[in-house]
Formats: sequence, structure tokens, C-alpha cells
Amino acid sequence: MDKIKIKVEGRFYEVDSHLTILEAAREIGYNIPTLCYWNKGHNSLASCRVCLVELVSSRGSRLVASCVYPISDCKADAGFEIKISSPKAIEARRTSVELLLSNHSKDCQTCVKNGQCELLHAAHLTGARDGEFLGAKSKTYYDDCAPGILRDTSKCILCGRCVERCKEAQGIGILGFEGRGFETFVAPAGNRSFASSPCIQCGQCVTVCPTGALSEKREIDLVDKAFMDGKTVIVQTAPAVRAALAEEFGHKIGEMDATGKMVAALKMLGFEKVMDVDFAADVTIMEEGTELLNRIKNNGVLPMITSCSPGWINYIEQYYPELLPHLSTTKSPQQIHGALIKSYYAKKHNLDPKDIVVVSIMPCVAKKVEINRPHINAVEEGKDVDFVLTTREAARFIRRAGIDFRALPDEQFDTFSGTSAGLLFGATGGVMEAALRTVCLLYTSPSPRDRTRY
Repeated sequence: MDKIKIKVEGRFYEVDSHLTILEAAREIGYNIPTLCYWNKGHNSLASCRVCLVELVSSRGSRLVASCVYPISDCKADAGFEIKISSPKAIEARRTSVELLLSNHSKDCQTCVKNGQCELLHAAHLTGARDGEFLGAKSKTYYDDCAPGILRDTSKCILCGRCVERCKEAQGIGILGFEGRGFETFVAPAGNRSFASSPCIQCGQCVTVCPTGALSEKREIDLVDKAFMDGKTVIVQTAPAVRAALAEEFGHKIGEMDATGKMVAALKMLGFEKVMDVDFAADVTIMEEGTELLNRIKNNGVLPMITSCSPGWINYIEQYYPELLPHLSTTKSPQQIHGALIKSYYAKKHNLDPKDIVVVSIMPCVAKKVEINRPHINAVEEGKDVDFVLTTREAARFIRRAGIDFRALPDEQFDTFSGTSAGLLFGATGGVMEAALRTVCLLYTSPSPRDRTRY
């Protein structure tokens, strides 16, 4: 890869020529604040202006947005120097943040992003002063109609991350900028609710939002009420949560499997049983494998498509309805496990299903949508799963109780049975691998005795 020589704050460095100023600065040890840029290679339209630096040449100096300005245009050999901490650059970045704060909701103490707000972090880094500018009061839109996502435009800083993420991750681009000037806000076209737009509730916009403008619909209070009402509250967790929860408590990505500590924390919160959805994932695979074989034998619709992601199912339904006959009719592990708890488990322990509340901890806000799909709930006069908490919500629940997650001992799940193929669901391609190997077994080993070896 080609290298070029650059001059930053009076010192010379060699960096890759394909980088932006922001990326190059981070590689050599400078942390330039930014809000619209959220990951390497992903940024909006340089809209926040928080990453401004001073670019000096023989023709004078000017401020440039470092998140999009190519380092290849800043060669030291051509007389360019990048100044990050010059008075001009520092004042420009501070002013950008102060302008954002001037029209921003000030309920930081109760905001869902408290402690993780990137705007507040940028304000600290730039030394932003409160009240330097008086913003016009724009109308606030609060959208809580959708099952999974909340939108509060009073906290939106118009960084455009959600707009770009919706385009990049899903290719649907339902979000855009509405209005002009101080009246500009982000919304589905025509300022429709997420509930009435072709949103698949995947939650990618929530993940990249730097403030509390977009968040998952929180259900911790509903779980609290179930405890207070004396219900038998049982929690089930998805495979991916055990890794992501560790990150919420300061561990690096992939550094540890937090399964044991997660189980211990959930038991301390008061859940009657802490169960692993992996067992239901095995059931899902057996059902899907059998369904595929039946389709093959009886000239059914092929290929058969399977997915445990309700966001993906929403995508098929809204954008490719002609593919619906290809979808497997099997429920997701979340729903299967909820149904088993309220039927088999309830009968075994002499419990009334109406007195059981099933809580899922899932990595996706679309799971909140799934539990409210009326045609998938089989338990009489109720739902298979009552509430869904995201990994972020589970972390808040644990912190609120004052539990020191990192100091917890490891504890074991309360499970129906062991699992094998279900563990694969936590990895990309795992559902496909589990399904195909199960179908192969069922097809090539007709004897039940042979199957028990797997």
C-alpha cells in the first residue's frame, strides 16, 4: 500500500495514502472528536463539523472536515501542514459543538444515553460552553407507536448516521431529512411513524445514533410490574447476548464469554429461572429439517428459506412478498421456547400459564415486534413471550440493581435439556449449518438408533 509523508503539528509521519485526515490522525495518536463519523469507512455527509482541523499551505490556511478530507491532498512535500490544536481549530470545533447544544434537549440526567452520549463526550473534549448560542425552539416529534423503536427529535443532532446506516445495512433507506433550517429533523418520508412506514425494525439506526434521539422501546418497568404482581417470571437469553453483554461492562469485543456471570446477574435480579434459548434452537432445527425433507418428498416449494430474525422476515414481507411461499413455517427459537415454558414446563411444575411471565433478552429490537405478531402465539389467552429486553436494556437492569457484573461468580442455566446445533445460532451462517447437517442426518440415517449418536 502506498505511503505518503505528512506534517502534523510540526512533526513528520508516514501514513497510508488512502486514509482521511481523521483516520490518519488516529493512527499516529491524535483523537479528533467527531459525531457524524462512526466507524472506519462509514460516515455521513460531514454534517456535524466537530472534526474540523486547520490545513496550512503556502496559500494560507483553511478549516476542513477531517472525516472526509483525503490525506493524499495534504502531502508535506507540497508544503501542507495539518494543525489539530491550533487556536483556530480548537475554537472551530468548540463552536460546532456549542451550536449543536443550542438546539438540543437538556434532560441529560434522565436520558437513556446518559453515560454513553457522544455529544456530551464531544462537549467535554472541546470544552464547549453552555448557553453561548440561543437556538430557535423547533417542534419536537415523539414517536412511540412502533413496538421496537422510539424517536425523539428534540435530541437529534442531524448527524445523518441513521440515514446512511439504513441505506448501507439494509438497502432500504426509509429515513431522510425533513424540513429546513431549525425545523429540520430526521424521519421516515412524510414524517410518518416507524409503525406506518416500511421500516423492518432491525434497530441498526438505534445502534449508530450518538444521542438519545433513537432508542429501543424500553420494557424494564413492565418486568418490574410482573415481579410486583407476584408472577412467576422466567427469563431466556439468546446465544449472541452472552458475548455482547460483556462489552457493556467494559470488556473488549470477543474478549470473554459472559455466560456464567450473565446467569448469576439475572438470578440476583429475581428471575425464577434463567433459561438458554439454545434448546429451543435445536427444536427449531429439527422442525425445519423435517419440513425441508417433506417439501423435497412431496414436491413442495423450493428452495426453502429459513431465518430466526424477525427483522429479516419483515424485510421479505414488505419488499419481496413473492418469496413468502419459500419461507419455513417454523417459529423462531424465542417463540418455541416461550410456548414450551407456558405448556410443558407449566404442566410439569403445576403452574397456571396465566401466572407465568416469559422475558427474552435478545440482540435485536425486531424481537419486540415478533412477540406481538398475533398469528404466531399459540398459548391460549396470552402470548408465548411477554416482554423482550435488548442487551442494552439488560445491562441497564443489572447496573440499576447495583450488581458488580465483573466480580460475579459463574452460574449455570436452568434448562430443559442439552443442546448441540443450537449453539451455532450465535454465529453468522450458524442457522444454515445447523439446518443442513440435521437434514443430512435425517436423510441418510433413517434409523432412530443411528440418529442418537448426533
